[in-house]
Amino acid sequence: MGVEEELLELHKSLFQGFSKLSKEERFERLKSMGALSSEDVQFLSKEGNTSFSLAEKFIENVIGFYQMPMGVAANFVIDGKPYVIPMAVEETSIIAAASKTAKWVRDNGSITTESVGKNIIGQIQIPRVKNFENLKDQLATHKQEFIDEVNQVVAMGLVRRGGGVKDITLRHVERGDGDAMAVIHVYADPCEAMGANIMNQVVEYLKFPIEGISGEEVGICILSNLVDTKVTRAKVVLNNIDEDLAEKIEEASLFSQVDPYRAATNNKGVLNGIDPILIATGNDWRAVEAGVHSYAAKNGQYSSVTRWKKVGKQLIGEFEAPIIVGVVGGVTKLHPAAQLGLKMLGVDSAEELSRICAAVGLIQNLGAIKALATVGIIEGHMKLHIKNLTLGAGAMEKEIPLVQKKLEEILALRKRISLSNAIDVLKEIRDQASGSILTHKEN
Repeated sequence: MGVEEELLELHKSLFQGFSKLSKEERFERLKSMGALSSEDVQFLSKEGNTSFSLAEKFIENVIGFYQMPMGVAANFVIDGKPYVIPMAVEETSIIAAASKTAKWVRDNGSITTESVGKNIIGQIQIPRVKNFENLKDQLATHKQEFIDEVNQVVAMGLVRRGGGVKDITLRHVERGDGDAMAVIHVYADPCEAMGANIMNQVVEYLKFPIEGISGEEVGICILSNLVDTKVTRAKVVLNNIDEDLAEKIEEASLFSQVDPYRAATNNKGVLNGIDPILIATGNDWRAVEAGVHSYAAKNGQYSSVTRWKKVGKQLIGEFEAPIIVGVVGGVTKLHPAAQLGLKMLGVDSAEELSRICAAVGLIQNLGAIKALATVGIIEGHMKLHIKNLTLGAGAMEKEIPLVQKKLEEILALRKRISLSNAIDVLKEIRDQASGSILTHKEN
């Protein structure tokens, strides 16, 4: 057995029964995997483990922290490499569903990923272009001069790392009022950074040189979050899948491809897997969401960013969208929890992080579609939601197991439960306990 096979078997064994372990046991397993150190465990074990003074450096008018639960998704093997996936999220069932579905795929198929393209996009807008052909000619003449200048003055750090501005193009956009606007696109390789700040500096720097050569008046200079020049793909192959199940998943996928109302919820489910990783690693999940949703509408109608097809005895799923992330700069290097998240993943590059996000998003999508196509979304979700309902009803530590057991019975019988059910169950348990105490005293 080779080193990679041994590592995979180690991860399989250490993730066995992981959800049923105590916090301390989970920590020990993660230390055995090399995902956490003793110092990491100490940090995670502290209540309120981030300082108020650090918050002051991030945003304005600071009053405290809103803490998000952070867990790990288990059983992920992506491109043949096992990962521990940190996820910061508040929604019940996301981590459980990701872990369960990843195990299914790990044992019966594979997850592969790839990145296509390297360049992010910045935009320089000319609101009402006076002479588009002159602008086009002047830009062609001075393009290389502008690229060289901006790389020497603004993007020299990127150039040293092998990146920087690579190209400049021009678009003609109808305004709808008889006039037209010109939009100049600047393409740059941000290397391991997300690149938003440097791109904004680049396009603002180019504003005056472009006005100087063209006689046009520049309006807005800003990066674009629709980065169709840097796309991440993930692919899941499941072998020997039940034919009826595969057909149901394929049909559910078709629904999300042709109907934008369903597509919106489908893509939200995909982002249920992506956003928690972005938060756990200090990345801008709002920018990624904007990019994914706009890419989903690139053909004129909003559609799913995933596709599932039955091919022979296999089920094949694919994800494609821009996922622009960074592993250097900003919060990723300043926030201790973000540093820990990146360390747990063991990523070497922004590209690897984007591919992991795509894979987890696709797996999350598979888990949701499978539930929808079989037992329905409520059954699995509500079983896990029982914990929240129990706490919401005000159950004490010793009462929690009793309330949860009764709520599980109600769910199995009625196929639905609510907070009022939890409150009634808790009252019944306390009344019974009170009656027992009184009987004991009388005796």
